Amino acid sequence: MMTDSETAEGTTTQGAADIGAGAAISHRRIISPPPLAPELLKEPPRGLYFTTLVAVLVLAGLSHLTGAPAFISIGLLAAGLSGLVLLARSLGERERAAEAISENASRSRAEIETLADRMWELQESEERFRGLIDALGDLVVHRDRDGRIVYANKVFAELIGQDQRDLAGRTLSEIGVDVGVVPDAAFSEGECLSSTDVGIRSAGMVRWFSWIELSVRDKTSNAVSHRAIARDITARKRAETALISARERAEYASQAKSRFLATVSHEIRTPMNGIMGMAKLLHDTELSPEQRTYVGAISTSASALLALIEDLLDYSKIEAGRFDPEPQPMSPREIADNVVELLAARAYGKGIGLGCHVAPDVPQMITADPGRVRQVLLNLIGNAIKFTDAGGVRLTVERTGDEHPGRIRFTVTDTGAGLRAEDMERIFEEFEQGDGTSTRSHGGAGLGLAISKRLVMSMGGTIAARSMPGEGSEFFFDLPAYGATDGTPAKTDVLAGRCAVILSRNATEAEAIADTIRAHGGRANVVVTPEQAAAISDGCNAILVDAAMEENDGRVLRQLRENGFAASEAVTLIAPTDRGLLGELRASGYSTFLARPVRAETLLRVLLANQNGLQPQPTSRRAAAKPAASRHLQGLSVLIAEDNEINAMLARAALLKAGHRVDVVSNGKAAVEAVTGAARKRRYDVVLMDMHMPVMDGLDAISAIRRHEEQHGLAAVPILVLSADSQEKTRHAVLAHGASGFVTKPLDPDVLINLVEQRAAA
Repeated sequence: MMTDSETAEGTTTQGAADIGAGAAISHRRIISPPPLAPELLKEPPRGLYFTTLVAVLVLAGLSHLTGAPAFISIGLLAAGLSGLVLLARSLGERERAAEAISENASRSRAEIETLADRMWELQESEERFRGLIDALGDLVVHRDRDGRIVYANKVFAELIGQDQRDLAGRTLSEIGVDVGVVPDAAFSEGECLSSTDVGIRSAGMVRWFSWIELSVRDKTSNAVSHRAIARDITARKRAETALISARERAEYASQAKSRFLATVSHEIRTPMNGIMGMAKLLHDTELSPEQRTYVGAISTSASALLALIEDLLDYSKIEAGRFDPEPQPMSPREIADNVVELLAARAYGKGIGLGCHVAPDVPQMITADPGRVRQVLLNLIGNAIKFTDAGGVRLTVERTGDEHPGRIRFTVTDTGAGLRAEDMERIFEEFEQGDGTSTRSHGGAGLGLAISKRLVMSMGGTIAARSMPGEGSEFFFDLPAYGATDGTPAKTDVLAGRCAVILSRNATEAEAIADTIRAHGGRANVVVTPEQAAAISDGCNAILVDAAMEENDGRVLRQLRENGFAASEAVTLIAPTDRGLLGELRASGYSTFLARPVRAETLLRVLLANQNGLQPQPTSRRAAAKPAASRHLQGLSVLIAEDNEINAMLARAALLKAGHRVDVVSNGKAAVEAVTGAARKRRYDVVLMDMHMPVMDGLDAISAIRRHEEQHGLAAVPILVLSADSQEKTRHAVLAHGASGFVTKPLDPDVLINLVEQRAAA
């Protein structure tokens, strides 16, 4: 039994339910059946019509019985019969009309009932759809043209903690959701679908939703609506944030590691400069054979350590993202010759040959990064020398590709042990070596080829290798020939009619010389014994003999003269370490010499001089430059600004040994005062300026000296910057500050002396 309160509560609940149900359908229009015509629904007056007809017939009978005229009786009878017929017809039509009206009314009611059923089905479908969306947890918001909420689902209301009925008419900004309204112009021609990520604060935290909104304009009513659905992506956002944070931490750690490695590597170069330089100076003193062996070991170990440091420094720059190429005009020929000359001593020290051939069609200049190209060549040729114990190494430069602008290919070939197919797949990776076992005979960090690959790819080129075990290796890289200029075209027939025989045990190097002669129209043959040379002496104009095969008394040349080379010009091929034999070789009958490795330009000049009957002159700049400078530039006044005592001692000792006067200061400010101050001791011919010094660094000191010279109209004193940083951008920065040149540490005493004397003579 329910109490009054329970009854009231039940009534209230039922009433609320009824109100809810009424509210749910209040917006729907109730369709009622149309009213039927009242006159068609009334029962026809049959009794009245029948009574009237009977009366007419009775009157007709009475008129006949009473003797009335016949036409009256007949007229009344006809009228009665006609009325009877009309009555019957009217009754039939009324019955048929009633049946039709009844049928139409039934059909209208059925259609109305069907329409009502469909409307209820649509309402139930919509309610099920909204229930499904709410179950999925997606937000659904419908806004009008002004951005005011027309409808928002239950999930949205619960998210922001408000009643669903209170949201109508409000904007999203009023409830703390930052989503604007798409302007009408965005969908003037149709609909507009927009998407954004929205953060909504709920229960003290921010939840993220992927907000997708469809904005539509009704072309008939011009009404605008914005319907949005948003899905919770908070977990994804948190994962992305965590991933970004982890990546940033990893990048920072990597950059810190790279900076540390670069700094340490750079700092190691400074003491390495002292070790290598002092070993060089010590080697030039009077030493016993045992002491000379020890000094040589110091130099060899220091060079190996320096090479490792260079690789680590380059790798750290790559990892730190500071390894961008600096394109500028460069000469492929000059770089190839310079690198081969630089590494010649290492090759000759192992008893192997080193040759270079540059095809005549290679452009004089292209646009590339000369420092990076030089570094790649140093890595490839240095590796080839390291892994070749017999035979030789050759560098070939040629132009490939018919398309514009074409490509320049640098190929390094060696006669070493070669590589296995499985090794070829990994040698260009970091810290990989051809022999990765602990018993390998060659050291190294395994970074040279990986760095070379990065460098070549950064310049738009490709690098690859071919090798077979026991057949040597071939490494080559291509660079685009951007900005190729041929200058004065190399003539390919300047040696037409000339024939040369090359006598050398270094077949690789000799073949490079022969290819150069053939490329310019001449004929050349390579032999390894005088007997082989005698067999092809007919028509030979020149004989090139490796000095390593000649005896002190010129026995080989005499044998050649006696076997068909009496009229041929004799040229000796001499290594830089054998220059002391030049006098004896000249006395033996050699007209001139070619310094190994032979430059193509020098080779052509010597052969053409012989062809024209001219007296050949010494053609090696390395052999001639230093004595000439020493004769004419003795007693230069040099200022050294260097804060490292050992480096300063090294440079001072090398210059004093060459006969020059030297002053040393330890910072940039002292250097400026020494050059520009009123109390300066002398005017200096050359200044050697370290880049990094206390009080004032080298670049600021150079700028101060140049300003002083401009203000007083003085000639610019040559300033050479000393630095362990060999990057091209560092060279450019130094030159931009007014420096005259750049010297890379570790310092080679001979190179330093030559640079100082050449700069002073310029």
